[in-house]
Amino acid sequence: MRTEANSESPYGGPSVPKRPAGAPRFGRDDEFNALAAMYDGVARGRATSAVLVGEFGMGKTALLEALSEYAKRTAFAVVIAKGSGLETHLSGGVTRQLSDGLTRALGGAPLKSPLEERPRTEHDQTAALEGFLHLVRDVAGRGPLLLAVDDIHLADAWSMRCLAYIRYRVTEYPVLIVLTSILGQTLTGEVSLLELAGCSPAIIKLTGLGVEETARLIAAKSMSFTGAAADCREATGGNPFLLNNLLVRLTPGADVHTVGSPAVGEVLRARLRVYPAAAQLVRAVAILGEDAGFDRIAALAGVDERVAMEGVDTLVRLRLLTNTGLPTFTYSFVRHSVLQDIPLATRAVSHARAAELLADAGVPGKRVAAHLLEAHTVSTPWGIDILRNAAWAAVFEGEEELAVRCLKRALTERMSPGKRVATTLQLSHAEYRIDPAAAMSRVREAVGHIDTHRIASHTAMMMILCLCSGADSQLAVSAASLIAARVSSGGPEATWPLQCMIYLAETGNSLTPAPLFSEDWTPGPDAEPELRRTHAALLALEVLRRGESASEAVRHLGDALSGDQGQLFEQPYFFTLVTATLADEPALTDRLCRLLDSTDEPFDYHLRKGSMAALARGIALQSEGKLLRASVYYESLLRLFDERRATSACPIAVLAVAHLAEVYTDLGRPDEAEELLAGIDFDGTKQLFQHNYLLYARGKLRVATGDTQAGLEDLLDCGRRLERHGLTFPAFAAWRPLAVRAALILDRTELAAVLADADTTAADRWDTPRARGSAMAALALTREDEEAERLLLKATELLEASPARLQLATTLAELGAARARRGHTEQATADLRRAVELSTQCGARPLTRRANEELHAVQMTTKDTAHGLTRQEGRIAMMAARGLTNREIAETLHLTRRTVELHLSGAYRKLGITGRAELAAALTA
Repeated sequence: MRTEANSESPYGGPSVPKRPAGAPRFGRDDEFNALAAMYDGVARGRATSAVLVGEFGMGKTALLEALSEYAKRTAFAVVIAKGSGLETHLSGGVTRQLSDGLTRALGGAPLKSPLEERPRTEHDQTAALEGFLHLVRDVAGRGPLLLAVDDIHLADAWSMRCLAYIRYRVTEYPVLIVLTSILGQTLTGEVSLLELAGCSPAIIKLTGLGVEETARLIAAKSMSFTGAAADCREATGGNPFLLNNLLVRLTPGADVHTVGSPAVGEVLRARLRVYPAAAQLVRAVAILGEDAGFDRIAALAGVDERVAMEGVDTLVRLRLLTNTGLPTFTYSFVRHSVLQDIPLATRAVSHARAAELLADAGVPGKRVAAHLLEAHTVSTPWGIDILRNAAWAAVFEGEEELAVRCLKRALTERMSPGKRVATTLQLSHAEYRIDPAAAMSRVREAVGHIDTHRIASHTAMMMILCLCSGADSQLAVSAASLIAARVSSGGPEATWPLQCMIYLAETGNSLTPAPLFSEDWTPGPDAEPELRRTHAALLALEVLRRGESASEAVRHLGDALSGDQGQLFEQPYFFTLVTATLADEPALTDRLCRLLDSTDEPFDYHLRKGSMAALARGIALQSEGKLLRASVYYESLLRLFDERRATSACPIAVLAVAHLAEVYTDLGRPDEAEELLAGIDFDGTKQLFQHNYLLYARGKLRVATGDTQAGLEDLLDCGRRLERHGLTFPAFAAWRPLAVRAALILDRTELAAVLADADTTAADRWDTPRARGSAMAALALTREDEEAERLLLKATELLEASPARLQLATTLAELGAARARRGHTEQATADLRRAVELSTQCGARPLTRRANEELHAVQMTTKDTAHGLTRQEGRIAMMAARGLTNREIAETLHLTRRTVELHLSGAYRKLGITGRAELAAALTA
């Protein structure tokens, strides 16, 4: 098809311009040129035809009007008719318009026109069709003719038959027939669109304006929505009608994808009246949004599935809905226009019904809650719990404003006093993230609704259990304290359980020393067994915090675990989890894990049933040196937190990250440990007590990867924070033994000695084989060889009596190295072989590699070596004699500086010299 004529029209008209002046604005030049190019062929006496199709509002009429103006300027006779929904069933309506136009084109000559109605007999029909044909031929005989029908899909059946009749009988006449139709629209008569247009018509499909044309349109309207062109185009598909209506409604700062126009909704409703149930189905899809499943659409629209299927099919063909498994609106602007066309009361009822349908189908509560929020004028008491659960999820996903809306909506329903108090407190939590002062006011409002001690205590404890960390726990403790004061008149039995829970919360989350729990906080003689078990657990916790006696802590914990209920241990206060492990009591640890497995779903939104049991098992396995098995539990737990985007927010998640990073370091997977810790916001977790263990894990990783100075700083910072918190024996994070080793690498021997002495004192007070053995092994590193060997041997004996296999392997490796330095090669070989065996069983590859290196060095030792030195001592002594520093020797041989120093000390003793200055001469002799 040509887009530009190369010669003058035989009727005196100009050739087709490349960019016609009459073309519509904004992106229709190509379509206009394609139509205008047909004029040249028509002017030469060849009939041709074109069909313009596009969605409603795509600009078909505007293009046809521009085309007619151009035709008039090129000496064409122009006759245009327009289909109308009001005349669809009026026989001959469009034909009458064409006949009148043709008659006027002939100057009003008295020609016979076709009948306005379809003739009854076949003979009369033929006569009418011939009359219309002769009329067209008469006009075309005088000059080229543009014969057009806008909205042909709305024409009556008889008019369509007349058009189809003339199309094949004017092929030798200069006639251009142009028809426009909505894309996907079904014609009302028995004649198809192609039959009306004739053989091989030019099909021109109008598409939406591009982003550039949209930006030009916005600028032409003197609007300054910077960067909004792409969003406006997406919301409307570039449809000019929709786009212009969108711009009328758009205000600066508004979300383009939430804007609608009731005028557009009204037009659409009127146009859909000809299709059965189409308007109801469109409303149902608009209400349901992303949940518009076929069965839900039918149910909400109130039609049977057969009617719904046919209606959805029509709406898809009209491009109003997408052709997908879950029909949605093609353009967001159309959806919101439909919604705004629905009266508010009707819309609220529809959303309430949609919420009910989705709830019955098990759709996630957040999407059900979205409909309940829109149904604010409809009573839906069944949705209270859905709104509250959605609010919990919203808070922990950082959507506090949504949570506030959900809870305020829930409070509009009738509910029991207890539930109203709980919901109001939950609302205070959501508001606390936005406006702390308003949140505390809300807490006082909730306290004012309390009418029984039972409701008060239960509500306060639930709030503490749910608000598990940082600033949230501060709100929970404040609220619980207010409630405790309110119910104090009920006596100790009414307040004691609540006071215990407040103590737990302060212990687990406060960054300042928590109040001590004493024997004076004792339930009365008639107290329930559950209260007695709670009391025993808290005593075990207090003994652990003070680090006074492992046996006493075990006795209290045994009493706490005597029942069948584990709710106390389901809370995010992990001290109760590690007491049995730190006391080296595997039986109690196993009992605790089984108890946790039997509990109900936890109150904390971050957790699922079994989460705390997984953490407890991971800690227990790690303490036994079963690193790979422990990592499986930690990894599965962290996948849960990642799904809920709570890894940096929940104390249990932070603790799991720290433990897994430590395990990865021991396994020789430092890159994975570093990646894991990099995903944690260290500044954001400072408000959590578990931040201490993060510091410990990072310090251990840094020391293991050679960044010893930074590692030591992390370990010392961890220790200072623990001491400020009042935890005098921080056994849960054994930072001191590791800090001793780091300090020795950095030649800070005095600091190492101080730390080792302090750890020994604390370990003696706690009095378990693990604690005493680990402390004694660290102390040995700060002593001379003979005393070091004695201390390491004693540490090994202690650790043999504990489940701590990894600590035992580490101590055996250090003992073997110490004995090798003193020339006790046979004993050193046995120690190092055992260290290799144990570390391999644990999966601790770095320790296995180090023990193997020491073992190889010992095996290479021979009594006939010159000067009586071992191979390793000889190598290090020769390098030192050549002037290399201890650091340079360590880096060359991949040893620690402490190991180099110990080998040099052994060489000095065997050579009978006092220091490095005499080394060269002694080796030469």
